Amino acid sequence: MRARQFIARTYLRFSRWTFVHEPLPERAMVIGAPHTSNWDGVFMALCFWSLGRPFHFLVKDSIIRKPLFGPWVRWIGGIGVDRSAGSGLVDRIVQLSREESPFTVVLTPKGTRSARPYWKSGFHRIATGADLPVFLGFVDRSTMTFGWGHSIRPGQDLRADMDRIRAFYATKSGFHPEKASVPRLRAEDEDAGGVGDAGAR
Repeated sequence: MRARQFIARTYLRFSRWTFVHEPLPERAMVIGAPHTSNWDGVFMALCFWSLGRPFHFLVKDSIIRKPLFGPWVRWIGGIGVDRSAGSGLVDRIVQLSREESPFTVVLTPKGTRSARPYWKSGFHRIATGADLPVFLGFVDRSTMTFGWGHSIRPGQDLRADMDRIRAFYATKSGFHPEKASVPRLRAEDEDAGGVGDAGAR
């Protein structure tokens, strides 16, 4: 961790970008948006490395299984997820959050760097199931800042939670603004009478 912390702090000292953040509690989730570039993940790693705080992030199980690259991804905190089967992900996160202190899991709810109509709802289910506050992580090219700001405690009112998230990200611009998406879950439109599958993402 010391080597990573040195790398991160050296970069931040000379970079035009500024890391801004609020203190994290012992157990937390950080979501990242607007996710429009591979640089988003690099900046998020720099955040935690500079603080000397371990973190986990979710990646496709196929990446974890790759020779050489897979072990490295696990070493920096990657958790493999098999999207083709029920993986008991919420239970895994809950268990990890009980075993580790401090504990942080990072997710990108949009799930892709391209524009898409809906975010995946898994972050909300995990945060609710594991009782984790959700900190709103960002990369904002318009202000040359990155990190995380406000936090929410997800509850039963999904639309109210998402309204707060939308308000926060309305002023944030990623590396490629044309690839950004308005934070919205499919379930919000279904509750309003829309059509779509109800499967959790």
